[in-house]
Amino acid sequence: MSPTFADLGVSDSIVAVLDRGGITSPFEIQTATIPDLLKGRDVVGRAPTGSGKTLAFGIPLLTRVRRAEPKLPNALILAPTRELAEQIATELRPLAEAVERRISAVYGGVGLEPQVKNLQRGVDVLVATPGRLEDLIERRAVSLKQVAIVVVDEADRMADMGFIPAVRRILDGTAEQRHTMLFSATLEGDVGKLVKKYQTDPVRHAVGSPTPDLSATQHYFWEIPRPERIGLCASVVATFGSTIVFTRTRHGADRAARQLNQVGIPAAAIHGNRSQAQRSRALREFASGKALALVATDVAARGIHVDGVECVVHYDPVDEDSAYIHRSGRTARAGALGQVVSFVDPSQVRLVKAMKRRLELSQEISAPPPLDGPAVSFPSDVGPSKTAPSKNSHTKNSHAKNKPTQHSKPKRHKPKRHKPKHRGRQRVSSGAARRHKSAAGHGRQRSR
Repeated sequence: MSPTFADLGVSDSIVAVLDRGGITSPFEIQTATIPDLLKGRDVVGRAPTGSGKTLAFGIPLLTRVRRAEPKLPNALILAPTRELAEQIATELRPLAEAVERRISAVYGGVGLEPQVKNLQRGVDVLVATPGRLEDLIERRAVSLKQVAIVVVDEADRMADMGFIPAVRRILDGTAEQRHTMLFSATLEGDVGKLVKKYQTDPVRHAVGSPTPDLSATQHYFWEIPRPERIGLCASVVATFGSTIVFTRTRHGADRAARQLNQVGIPAAAIHGNRSQAQRSRALREFASGKALALVATDVAARGIHVDGVECVVHYDPVDEDSAYIHRSGRTARAGALGQVVSFVDPSQVRLVKAMKRRLELSQEISAPPPLDGPAVSFPSDVGPSKTAPSKNSHTKNSHAKNKPTQHSKPKRHKPKRHKPKHRGRQRVSSGAARRHKSAAGHGRQRSR
């Protein structure tokens, strides 16, 4: 029999909030780490995206954190991106309210003044990106000298994005006697050095593979000239539903999102040139089902965790094997099957074949299915992904106010087929809007 949160030592007040949110059974990483963290042990957690890390570190942190003075937070959670920082704060806020603790996020891309005012009022748990936090420290808007609990989340992405020097400076400014938690998909290189320098006799817990399992997805490689891609992309989204479309450039992301909207596919774009408000709105629309496609660049997509993604489209082929692996890992989460489609320009066939050999992907590069029918025709054994049974309970509307989120995959309606318009472009009919509105009622839960 699986343990409950109460069995792990979680307080009644937090268990009650989890129960109200429909969260009754802990995930594997939570079962492994929460008892040690509640005892104050330093922990290194190796767990992939979507494994439930936020509650794994958030519950013990909120159980142990003290009330803070103005400008002197008692606990710090470091995240690599502003989207991830906001997601963490949003997910933990209902639990923080239950134990009468204040949590706030600071990150770049938005004005400083509201963040400074929050710090002046007093923040018990501060969620921050390294760059904005160092800016606030330089302005003397915050001091870390009383930070006794530290979480470094997505440490591998911190390393990828060049944030490790800033992370070291920040950790050096915290209390000498502190409780340190570090979570990462991998523990090599700079991440391993962080563990060695800043943790004391840490307990190590590893869950899942350090990289996404490519065998959990169905891969397609379709040779298609660039001018024909948008119609095919629209058909893919109409067939599978929620899809992340990866482009190489910011301009390409804007153009693809605009063209998808023009042919009747609700789409939103996210990239580095977008303001924080625009990025947050795009994520909300995609997470709620209002947008069926999220068009993103690689850098902007780092740290974004949305469950229920049925398909990933490599609109522009990747340059590196690791990029293909991590892009593709956005689908096939929480025991679900996933679909990964790569558009291959005729000039790129040789490069893509070489990548397929290195990754041991046997699927051939072929012509895409014809667009002369109601929609893209897929083999009979392929369709919208299905979810394996999960022991984790959840609510259908996980984004309701004052409800925590646990990460599992919601149901979605199988998309209807839509007749293509003339001039070789696929336009989803008004039936897509009806399906789209229906799907919006089954909001996808964020995966952490």
